[in-house]
Amino acid sequence: MFVRTQVPVPVVFGDVKLELGFRLDILVNDLVIIEIKSVEHLAEVHHKQVLTYLRLTGKRLGILVNFNTDNIAASIYRKVNNLTE
Repeated sequence: MFVRTQVPVPVVFGDVKLELGFRLDILVNDLVIIEIKSVEHLAEVHHKQVLTYLRLTGKRLGILVNFNTDNIAASIYRKVNNLTE
């Protein structure tokens, strides 16, 4: 298993490339994005953040985890990109 943290994600707007548009919290085997939070309540923007990372990187699977909880199993969310392909 190969795990990288704080992985930079470049963003391209037309002819302009921003080398560091975003940072992935964790990338596992260059396949799965894991986004870590520790907040009272996850907002819709947190879910959309993972979906945006999936689209920008072309990855298919993301996991959103909120550690600020009494029940960690209920605070892990699976996100997918392009399931139909």
